[in-house]
Amino acid sequence: MNTNPDSSRVARRLGVNVDHVATLRQARQARYPDPLAAALIAERAGAAQITVHIRGDRRHIQEHDIVRIAASVQTLLNVEAAMTEEMAEILERTRPHRVTLVAERAGEVTTEGGLDVASQQDAVAAFCGRLFKWGIRTSLFIDPDSAQIDASAIPGVDMVELNTARWSETGTRAELHRLAHATERGIASGLAIAAGHGLTLQNLRPLVLAAPGIEEYNIGHALISDAVFLGLHESVRRYLELLE
Repeated sequence: MNTNPDSSRVARRLGVNVDHVATLRQARQARYPDPLAAALIAERAGAAQITVHIRGDRRHIQEHDIVRIAASVQTLLNVEAAMTEEMAEILERTRPHRVTLVAERAGEVTTEGGLDVASQQDAVAAFCGRLFKWGIRTSLFIDPDSAQIDASAIPGVDMVELNTARWSETGTRAELHRLAHATERGIASGLAIAAGHGLTLQNLRPLVLAAPGIEEYNIGHALISDAVFLGLHESVRRYLELLE
């Protein structure tokens, strides 16, 4: 594990996931709070990307949110979506800047694991080919395992996002080693590396130091939760400080 923050350092970007602004809105089926308003505040605070996850059950983000955010952000819009025909139709209509393909199970509270690319490489490649045809950059949300990283080096995929759930749950040095190794392996395969899931103000910095090759961090639940007490602009600013 490399703990030198200057070794193989890349310019780090923060992607702010505004799903849980929409969760609060949908709890009352109201018009507010508006995830677009949150996205614009996050950008002004320095976020380099806005991330949303449109789920099959529409528990938070709706298709109209994607349309409005894509038309309004000054940075990039990254849409997380399952590899289904329903999502393909939405993505073809909305054409976000980037799509991150994720595993999704009905009834799960949050994403429970990475996309199993190794067991369905042909299907993933075919789906990514459609996104590439529509001019959409594609990444895959995967567990930090060698087999998944190797399987992800397919045409149309330029990035993988490493699932940091186990790091956020265990906080062990072994998990940092695992993420650092996955980062190095992905870079060697020609892939850009992102990371996300369960990252907080407490566990983000150790990962930044352990895996300096990670260039993008997508953070939602903790950042929006911190914003309840700090304000959204200040919450974004504090996460950005940890990426410096």
